[in-house]
Amino acid sequence: MSDAPFSTLAGFRAVLAAAPGPDRAAVAAAEDRNGQLTKPPGALGRLEDLAIWYAGWRGDPRPALARPQVIVFAGNHGVTARGVSAFPAEVTVQMVANFEAGGAAVNQLARVAGATMSVVALDLDRPTADFTEGAAMTEAEVVAALAAGWTAVDPGADLLIVGEMGIGNTTAAAAIAHALYGGAAADWTGRGTGVDDAGLALKARVVAEGLAANPDAATDPLEALRCLGGRELAAMAGAIARARAERIPVILDGYICTAAAACLERAEPGALDHAVAGHVSAEAAHGRVLEALGKAPLLALGMRLGEGSGAALAINILKAAVACHSGMATFAEAGVADG
Repeated sequence: MSDAPFSTLAGFRAVLAAAPGPDRAAVAAAEDRNGQLTKPPGALGRLEDLAIWYAGWRGDPRPALARPQVIVFAGNHGVTARGVSAFPAEVTVQMVANFEAGGAAVNQLARVAGATMSVVALDLDRPTADFTEGAAMTEAEVVAALAAGWTAVDPGADLLIVGEMGIGNTTAAAAIAHALYGGAAADWTGRGTGVDDAGLALKARVVAEGLAANPDAATDPLEALRCLGGRELAAMAGAIARARAERIPVILDGYICTAAAACLERAEPGALDHAVAGHVSAEAAHGRVLEALGKAPLLALGMRLGEGSGAALAINILKAAVACHSGMATFAEAGVADG
């Protein structure tokens, strides 16, 4: 862990701009190894691409994946006062306790994947401001949240998953997507925790009001994160940026995680080259954001829980890809004729 190397949004922009790329020599060597493994060319499909991508970011043509880290960030949103969620804000605190006790779905999925898991609660007693009345966060607040995400990442991890808990945060995600990609507010607004038709219509109005109250969010992606996001969304973005600085690959989770991550990509094209999409959620707009990012999901299981659960499940896919790439014999090693 380390202190964040930024204290302003401008400083965070500079960190994004200076982020390293993959190790091209490792990519070339991994591609060469892949071509010699005991299988027909391309027979493992996307698993082959995943393994080569992973090798490039780890700088190792024959990598191992042994230390995945899952972090769940929690925050509360002032916009819940508008009635946009089917659950009260108190549920955020209650679910944090559930995560800490090991009782949530993501705990089980992290355990199955052999991942360490931690929970970072961000000022739960101090919700962000209602973004229909102005910015959700001041610059100091969003920078603090970005820094909390940055410092939560273990630089010794070899894979990062970030998840979230925060009643009202699908509304924040929808508002960010609306700011980043335009269209109508309803295009980006879904049922979240299960609001009815009237609740869905209200939610779309609130999203539209949020962008109207914060017009700079439409032209500056980091302002979109500050003005329309929440502390947990900013923390996820900070953690994903730290992973890039450490060349730690990332598996993105659902709509809320992807909306937060999209702010990085829009601010600095290529900022998510170290990330793959773990799944496409049942929250309808998630697929549209993934398409805009050019990220094809690994899984499509109709999940919409959040918490990092879809990405945690996808750890097993990436582990399998890396195991095949690094553990399989080459034709020469196996004494098998390769044609």
